[in-house]
Amino acid sequence: MVELAHQPTLQTDRFSLRPVRISDLTRIEHYAADVRLAMNTSRIPHPLPPGVIGAFIERSMAPDREEDVWVMDGGAEHGEEVMGVISLVRLDRNQSEVGYWVAPPFWNTHLASDAVQALVTGNPLNNATMFASVFHDNPASAKVLTNAGFAYLGDAETFCLARGATVPTWTYSLKLR
Repeated sequence: MVELAHQPTLQTDRFSLRPVRISDLTRIEHYAADVRLAMNTSRIPHPLPPGVIGAFIERSMAPDREEDVWVMDGGAEHGEEVMGVISLVRLDRNQSEVGYWVAPPFWNTHLASDAVQALVTGNPLNNATMFASVFHDNPASAKVLTNAGFAYLGDAETFCLARGATVPTWTYSLKLR
């Protein structure tokens, strides 16, 4: 088992990207249970079964994790406000796949754009390349990626747990070095 490096906190002007913690469970569970959010992700089932988010947080905090997860935290110095989640799944050859979701109360606030840009700029895993994919019916997420410098690679498809179906996706990449 390989011990992974400490996961850094990244700052933006509006919020911080900080490692997920157990105290986030209730807030993440609340948002993840929203069918509108689940339908735009591949990995959140709907209805949300008990224990799914707890297990996700435990995996995200494990020393041998394969995915670094950050919470978009809009709480100032005296509290926390989970506004969304962004992650990097480690791939081979010094590459990662970016995944993110923003809680519905924060949609259309450019939060995802700021979070993706912070992850790209900070490049916490020192990746050579980042990849991402979005569902065809979520063009706002595609715009988030292109605004951060990601280039369209092609079409693919992935299984969406909440939809119980394979969904067409657009795939993007960004060379960082």
